[in-house]
Parts: sequence; C-alpha cells; structure tokens
Amino acid sequence: MDEVSLGDKRKGWVDHIQLADYFDKIEESKVHCYLCPHNCVIKPDQLGACRARKNVNGELYSLNYGKVTSVSMDPIEKKPLYNFYPGSNILSVGTFGCNLKCSFCQNWEIAHDTPESAEITPLNLANKAAELVPQGNIGIAYTYNEPSIWFEFVYDTCKAAKEKGLVNVLVTNGFISQEPLEDLLPFVDAMNIDVKAYTASFYQDICKATLDDVKRTVEIAAKECHVELTTLVIPELNDAIEEITEMTQWIASISKDIPLHLSRFFPNYKMQDRPPTPKETLVKAREAALKHLNYVYLGNVW
Repeated sequence: MDEVSLGDKRKGWVDHIQLADYFDKIEESKVHCYLCPHNCVIKPDQLGACRARKNVNGELYSLNYGKVTSVSMDPIEKKPLYNFYPGSNILSVGTFGCNLKCSFCQNWEIAHDTPESAEITPLNLANKAAELVPQGNIGIAYTYNEPSIWFEFVYDTCKAAKEKGLVNVLVTNGFISQEPLEDLLPFVDAMNIDVKAYTASFYQDICKATLDDVKRTVEIAAKECHVELTTLVIPELNDAIEEITEMTQWIASISKDIPLHLSRFFPNYKMQDRPPTPKETLVKAREAALKHLNYVYLGNVW
C-alpha cells in the first residue's frame, strides 16, 4: 500500500457542508432522509444514523462532502476484486461515517469515530487519480467506510473520473435505497458488496440493518456492472455450512460467475469475545460454495 497525499489534514468536522440529495421536508422542520433503508426522520440540529447527514434549519446537509480521511494506492485485489483488472492498482479513498452498526467493524476508527480529514473537490480528486495512471492506477475506489453515505461527493467524483477515462469502484455494504443506487450505477464499473450473513436475524441483531435490502442491491448491481461479494465468516454466528450453501445458491441464481470472497474473522471493535475463524472452517465453506459458484476465494488466511 502506497500513501498518497491530498493536502493538509485537521481534526474534527470541517466548515463546508453540502446540501444533500434524497430527502423530504416534513412537519416541525424535520426532514425524512431516504438515501438508505433506515429512512431516518431527523429533527433540527440532529444527525442521521450514519453520522454524516445533518438537519440544519429544516434542510438536510452532507457533512462529509469533500472530506477525505484515508487515501492510498492499493492493488485492486485488496478491495477485494480478483476478477476485475487483476494486477492493476487503484487510488483508494474514504471518509467518515457508516449506516451500519456492525459490532465486528474492521474500520471502526473512521466509520464510527471523528478522524482527521483533508478537503478536496471531485475534479481535483479525479485529476490526482489521472496523474497516477503512469504508476498503474486505473481509477478510484470509494472504500474504507461506507461510500453510499458519501453519496453526493461520490456521484460528482464518479462523473469527473469517467470523463478522464478512469474506472470507479465501490466497496460497500449494499445498504442503499433503490433510487440513489440506480442513479449512481451508470458511472460505476465494479462493486465489492458485503453480504455479511444470510439470515435476517444476523443483520438485525449484529448490524442493525436488513438482509433483503442488501440482496436487492446485489441483484440490481449485478445487471449493471462487475460485482464481487465478500462474507466475513464469524465463528458460531454465520459459519454454518447450511447457511453458506443457501447463500451461494441465491448468488448462483443471479450468476454462477459472481466471485465470492470468504474472509477470516479476527476479534475487533466490540466483538472481542470470539476467536479467529479456524482455517478449516473456511476451507469447508469454500468447498460447499464451489458446488454452486465458479469463483470462491479465501481472505485473511495465507
């Protein structure tokens, strides 16, 4: 991983905020945000569940527009995307906030904390990515935190990047409403979507979200761009072979050629009470998945 500088950083929220898309004004100066399936109703001066959208005087604003908290040049395989321009590099950027509350979060420092940020415009970020083409860069990956809640900035940057002949990659939890997803997809070349488990109870209890909304995202996106999926296999929570089999049968019903990454869990954030996933569990899960899918990879193993 090569670090890339975008300029000076400073701690905390920065001054500029951008009027958000996908909201309605409702009674008593509240707003209804429908960017994601949480459908937050936000009172004045309050934040949505993602911590990145705020009601300011009865209008909804994006607090993270142009705020970059993490940036680096990564191998495309690190996203992970194994079947999309293998061997290439991609400029990876992220901001703060997330619309899920996963207790095992691997990037909690930026998803659920208040990290330093650097400010940049969509055009300047696209220009930076274009400057790195001689180093093997193919485009921009919106990653590290949840890119869908960075929607306005990601949308504007994706358009600028496409005009320069660059690719756009989303590394996402898939928890986005259908309208914004369909508005963004024409500018997206590839997605790695987390399918964190294949039970509604896991999503409700562990992530504070809904599985069906993520499944809808996968089904729509797979028709429009290259899609790969990732499941972090957690002991005794989502590692049952029956669940892996059911999930891969659903994936195969969309396309047997969608790659699935089964990743090894390590204790993190608020989930410190479970051991790392045994390698044998992942090997057995892969064997079961390969009965239905053509491409199944193991992550965090070798």
